[in-house]
Amino acid sequence: MKYNLSSFFCGLVFGLGLLLSGMANPEKVLGFLDIAGLWDPSLALVMAGAIGVGLIAFTVAGQRQRSLLGFEMELPTSRSIDRPLVVGSLLFGGGWGLAGFCPGPGLVAMGAGEIKAIAFVGAMVVGMMIFEQIEQARKAHALTQA
Repeated sequence: MKYNLSSFFCGLVFGLGLLLSGMANPEKVLGFLDIAGLWDPSLALVMAGAIGVGLIAFTVAGQRQRSLLGFEMELPTSRSIDRPLVVGSLLFGGGWGLAGFCPGPGLVAMGAGEIKAIAFVGAMVVGMMIFEQIEQARKAHALTQA
């Protein structure tokens, strides 16, 4: 129960933060990405704050065996820059630049009834389903080749 309540509270704070910072507003995000036009640098402060909080959180988490709720810590261990990471990053950045949403703000904006966000989240879900199909086919192919 405390895990569900904690998850709800963290999601609520995150969503409110996205709304208050303007990250759920695609026009604000696209203004930040338009460095050759009417650039709006305000989201750089939001990103810097998020990076700072993340650095502190990952530093503390890396020194712990268990989370504050008692679960085993499961932090990423890979530090390699490989093809899937680069391709995924390019797709993520391209989608962010075209739509003005990334997954978290897209879900928040969808919850607020933004029509563009509903389309974005639908496309995101379809993209995830396609990725899963490709991954399953790739793994099946690798098994038959072994």
